[in-house]
Amino acid sequence: MNIKWLRRLEISDAPMTREETSKYTDIRPDGKAVQFSFEMEAKSVITSPSGGMSIEPGFNEITGLAWSGRGTIRRVDVSVDGGSTWREATLQQPVLPVCHTRFRMPWQWNGKGTPVLQSRCVDDTGYVQPTLGQVIALRGLNGPLGSIYHLNAIQSWQVASDGKVSNVHHY
Repeated sequence: MNIKWLRRLEISDAPMTREETSKYTDIRPDGKAVQFSFEMEAKSVITSPSGGMSIEPGFNEITGLAWSGRGTIRRVDVSVDGGSTWREATLQQPVLPVCHTRFRMPWQWNGKGTPVLQSRCVDDTGYVQPTLGQVIALRGLNGPLGSIYHLNAIQSWQVASDGKVSNVHHY
């Protein structure tokens, strides 16, 4: 249904399309640009519970995905208090280089407060997934939240007192 046929191959040391310059160029806070930034650094995201879901007080399992364009995921930490404290999640096999890695962690929610759920991963090069503030400090504000094409900042989900989960920006 989505077959593409290669008819011609053109090699160049300069951008050939608007997308290459507008989407794969990172503008740094000092105004300098890094062109052709294709590598995705380590990133993780909690997929459950996540935006649009609702949870009940009691036992919940936090699950998600982590990946790295540099190598293999070695660890995923999960926070339920907006990054004040972290617990190591369990990685699900297989854990392979440059592939999605599933993670999970049990969590007992007492139904009080408004917890902020986050995950951060570490790959085998030692790279630690950054906070949104760290990404902005490094890359500036090229677009609404820096370059969305390489936005690998820690994702935050807030659980409201009624159990509804929504996206929040947590620097």
